Amino acid sequence: MLPCPSCSKKNRVPDAAIGTPRCATCKAPLPWIADAGDASFAEVAEAAKTPVLVDLWAPWCGPCRTVSPTLERLATQMAGRLKLVKVNVDNSPQLARRFGVQAIPTLILMDRGQEKTRQTGAAPEHVLRTWLERNIGVAAP
Repeated sequence: MLPCPSCSKKNRVPDAAIGTPRCATCKAPLPWIADAGDASFAEVAEAAKTPVLVDLWAPWCGPCRTVSPTLERLATQMAGRLKLVKVNVDNSPQLARRFGVQAIPTLILMDRGQEKTRQTGAAPEHVLRTWLERNIGVAAP
């Protein structure tokens, strides 16, 4: 359950869906933040029509814990234009190997299932915002 940033009503946001989630009450775009693993990644991330920011992280990683709230803020600010998919590399070793993860956090921006660009390491919010805006072609509010 997720509160709508516009009207504060709670909404259920599925990990995978056709289109992008909207508030059932006010119809505003909702932040789309989902978890995925080896078994669910294709459905949750690759099938998305919206650009997907994949956060490859681990719970023991300090920089991962530092950047996570920033990514969630950006996903909220870019609701309807970006989906954040979090992948715990400890629980998803196949995805870590597939993407050649050698350091975490690794952030991968995907468009229609294809990797567009990536960034490794924690970065400040303004750097991540600029990186996303440049690569998805829309300015965040």
